[in-house]
Amino acid sequence: MAGRLRLMLETSARLLKLLSLLQVRRDWTGADLARRLGVDVRTVRRDVDKLRTLGYPVNAAPGVSGGYQLGAGAELPPLLLDDDEAVAVAVGLRTAANGSVAGIEETSVRALAKLEQVLPSRLRRRVNALQAHTVALPTRGAQVDASTLTAIAIACRDHQRLRFPYAGRDGDTRRHVEPLGLAHTGRRWYLVAWDVDKADWRTFRVDRIEGEPSLGARFTPREPPAEDLAAYVARRLSVAPHQHLARLIMHAPYDVVAARTAYGPIDLERIDDERTRLTVGAAALEDVGPWIAMIGVDFEVEGPEELRQHLRATAERLLRAAGP
Repeated sequence: MAGRLRLMLETSARLLKLLSLLQVRRDWTGADLARRLGVDVRTVRRDVDKLRTLGYPVNAAPGVSGGYQLGAGAELPPLLLDDDEAVAVAVGLRTAANGSVAGIEETSVRALAKLEQVLPSRLRRRVNALQAHTVALPTRGAQVDASTLTAIAIACRDHQRLRFPYAGRDGDTRRHVEPLGLAHTGRRWYLVAWDVDKADWRTFRVDRIEGEPSLGARFTPREPPAEDLAAYVARRLSVAPHQHLARLIMHAPYDVVAARTAYGPIDLERIDDERTRLTVGAAALEDVGPWIAMIGVDFEVEGPEELRQHLRATAERLLRAAGP
């Protein structure tokens, strides 16, 4: 009897975990689910049948891989969170009440009130301690609509193209993109996407997207422009506002240059295994030479010509100072 009860509890726990996995990702193969659940593919098929018996619409794609997808309209069970997840959600809701997403402040407060009602006292103390000793600085960044962020996030997850009117520096345009991901700086939201018309990676300020983007056809994801999306966005943003842009070819691999420049005002592009194109922004070209020299690798200047002239003059002055 005890063994049967234990088996029933294990099966129920596995069904809840399976349902949770189906919620967080659109498509799963049978092998992926089996690996995450610690069972074989046959057990996954039996568990999916049990979920269907309980009324959950789980769609199965034909083929050897046995893909699964939770259908629309499923009534999900109460949210189950472990201790760390519950604290993270509570802190996130409190942050959202003062955040940069328009229209969710009141909703976040209501959701937080409901969550704190069911938090165990030990977790409530953790959340309150963090809140009591944390202050939030007022944000001055433009707010974005929550529905816009949701539409973009779904398109990124499902690899669907987006179309939207965009108010950029070049005026109002209509963009057609393959979205990769969202980045949040604390003040603004940015979308990194492949611009279909310009055939290049672009970074878009979400608050400049006018209206909710329209979803398009599915696409095959491209190789990302960088492994670290946050670092890529930081580099693109730091280059854009500067008065002067210096373009150089560094005779060193991409990883070496990236490690020695960290999060400076630069943009990096891998040319080949031994060369990296570096674009650096500066208020004055005179600031570029010493900074580039400190990287410690050979380089050549692509432009502008004023930078070449400045480097020549600096090199002659340094040689005179060094003496014969």
